[in-house]
Amino acid sequence: MTLKLESKAIKAAVPQLKFRTQAFIDGRYVNAIAGKTYDSINPATGKPLAQLAACEAADVDAAVKAARRSFEQGVWSTRSPAERKAVLLRLADLMEQNVGELALLDCLDAGKPITDCLTMDGPDSAHCFRWHAEAIDKDYAQVAPTGPDQVAMIVREPLGVIGAILPWNFPLQMAAWKLGPILATGNSVVVKPARQTSLSVLRLAELAAEAGLPEGVLNVVPGSGSVIGAALCKHPGVDAVAFTGSTEVGRLLLQYSAESNLKRIVLELGGKNPQVVFDDAGDLDYIAQQALSCVFWNMGENCSSGSRLIVHRKLKNKLLARMIEFSKDWIVGNPLDPATKVGPLIEASHLNKVLEYIESGKQEGAKLVLGGRRTLLKTGGFFVEPTIFDGVKPTMTIAREEIFGPVLSVLTFDTEAEAIALANDTQYGLTASLYTENLSRANRVARAIRAGTVSVNCFSEGDATTPFGGYKQSGFFGRDKSIFAHYQYCELKTIWMQLT
Repeated sequence: MTLKLESKAIKAAVPQLKFRTQAFIDGRYVNAIAGKTYDSINPATGKPLAQLAACEAADVDAAVKAARRSFEQGVWSTRSPAERKAVLLRLADLMEQNVGELALLDCLDAGKPITDCLTMDGPDSAHCFRWHAEAIDKDYAQVAPTGPDQVAMIVREPLGVIGAILPWNFPLQMAAWKLGPILATGNSVVVKPARQTSLSVLRLAELAAEAGLPEGVLNVVPGSGSVIGAALCKHPGVDAVAFTGSTEVGRLLLQYSAESNLKRIVLELGGKNPQVVFDDAGDLDYIAQQALSCVFWNMGENCSSGSRLIVHRKLKNKLLARMIEFSKDWIVGNPLDPATKVGPLIEASHLNKVLEYIESGKQEGAKLVLGGRRTLLKTGGFFVEPTIFDGVKPTMTIAREEIFGPVLSVLTFDTEAEAIALANDTQYGLTASLYTENLSRANRVARAIRAGTVSVNCFSEGDATTPFGGYKQSGFFGRDKSIFAHYQYCELKTIWMQLT
């Protein structure tokens, strides 16, 4: 489906959507074995959008068996790099041809603004598959230095069956970040999309089959995370599980691995990310716009959200005034409207959680200078205003815990050492941003901040060539994107040959 970014075209396209609501196992759509379903709720209206298969442990077992059979038969794992590359490039082509449909599915299912889905998430997801496909036949094995009577080869082989547990904030894009390297390296996979946002991933499975991915290589089991996630992580037929989500759930997955077959657990977890603005930062209008994007983009439902603005005391008032002025551009509204920049939060329980954090900020003495209320109540959706607190102390709850909503805490500092200490004063270490026109300071501070990605004079997560993952309780052994993502889904093997 092609789709113009115009209200009339979007409104006409919605009734044409076909929802894939069954599980996708062994190359075909099937009902959950127990016949159960659940409602997927449209967060912009609070009403059911579709009824999806509610898979359970038995469905996971069927999907793992299909994945294991396909892996052992070598229908994908032993295909040549060139053949795997061709299939994944066809998938990228099909995603681009159907980007309008995929964008609408994420917009309706996750409440994401259609402009973001159509211009960023959809194209970036296709590009992700294309990048990993192109990398397949360009990553060479190695030969170790030996004497003339031996040859020692160091090769990477696919792990086997991978479980991929996805978050709800970027349904299609996180699927691409996981599936690109998993499939590129020859593995078979069982995907558990988020209960709230399974529609685009179920459609992606169909496109993958159309592109030529063999039956059983890609399986999708929608349903409850506590049920399916536990079943995947405890299953002896699964060799690794890749997870993006909360630190709390990440701990559980490690326990499940220890209780079963010690499968590899690849974790990309939470963040409480700092934006550090020094007194030599430069253009405050530009910084204000970057800082707002960093915390309000995707409704703040983003693990790399810069929810702590750590600004030099000298600049704080000027920068904050500009941010409040520019916040008028962050329009809260119907995610199907191209003008909307802030859609609803994912569900009622998450809305309540974010509102509780806002209330805690007030109660603990922070100064509310923007937003702070639920809005658009008549829609039935889960909307909250973009919110900024000034006068935040490092010990306050809103400065320490991941809110996962459009809520910014403003803190001040006087010295570079104090700024670094505040930036690192968190259990997390996923991303950070810093602003300075002093090149030496930029390098010094970027290296001092304990985070997996540090952007300088911008808000950025890098691109497809750069690894994304965190320090500390933001995860470990977990890097999405780049060639480094390939290696975590491979085993490293030495082949030592004695020549005669």
